[in-house]
Amino acid sequence: MTERELCKYFDHTFLKAFATKADFEKLCNEAKELGTAMVAINSSPVTMCKELLKGTDVHVGAAIGFPLGQTTIATKVFETEDAIKNGADEIDYVINIGEAKMGHWDYIKDEMEQIVAVCRKYNILIKVIFENCYLTKDEIRKLAEISKEVKPDFIKTSTGFGTGGATLEDVKLMKEVVGDVVKVKAAGGIRDWETCKAMIEAGAERIGTSSSIAIRDQFLACGGK
Repeated sequence: MTERELCKYFDHTFLKAFATKADFEKLCNEAKELGTAMVAINSSPVTMCKELLKGTDVHVGAAIGFPLGQTTIATKVFETEDAIKNGADEIDYVINIGEAKMGHWDYIKDEMEQIVAVCRKYNILIKVIFENCYLTKDEIRKLAEISKEVKPDFIKTSTGFGTGGATLEDVKLMKEVVGDVVKVKAAGGIRDWETCKAMIEAGAERIGTSSSIAIRDQFLACGGK
């Protein structure tokens, strides 16, 4: 793997409540320097980051229903379309975790279908965040099975705001269920090259992290091994 290939795995992330313009300028400058796949931000600064990244191939990704997932489907659909109209190239939305815990799988499927439909309408890449730290393995498997049927572009392990982040076990489980139909994004707690490499080897095709520079530097220091 080359440095450029590694950096294209990264969704370079800054999702803090106290984020300012200076933070987004720093984030976008780092993303441009690294050549990441995306910057991961909340929906409010989408227009700003789109302008900061103009002329590059770095996408702007908006987090929807973030980080709790506890808004209505209609609210998530509106927020998705609003973010896209403001310039978002990719959407990462959080499922309604409570509905999943209650086994309301029709609700989960309906929510996913509606948000995926909006993204398909605008030819926008869509990722579904499970927040695995709150789920059983059977629940993760069921969500992955629904995703395989609905076909978002990615399913994602975590927001990074829950009680736990990505695990190798969960990445392998998600990939086992969806196969090549849907891709897997690992996010939450990935701060070094060793962990990043393990997630990629387990099947992750995107890495959500605020530690992109540190991971890149460690990758270079060890010759990519």
